[in-house]
Amino acid sequence: MKQAVITELSTKELYERLESENIQLTKLKLHHAVSSIENPNRIKEYRKTIARIKTEIRSRELAEKKSQK
Repeated sequence: MKQAVITELSTKELYERLESENIQLTKLKLHHAVSSIENPNRIKEYRKTIARIKTEIRSRELAEKKSQK
């Protein structure tokens, strides 16, 4: 998922997407532990997407705190 797509999502959608990405990553890791997966780079992609989503959520939290002051 690209950063431009992530910034367009609402905060509620970001939390939902974060949860689904975490679930997918867990399933992928489990599948990879049991047997080799076709493309192991997908694990890296999921981790980067999760990091992007968390970064966007945190920046929105900080912007909200800054605007309240």
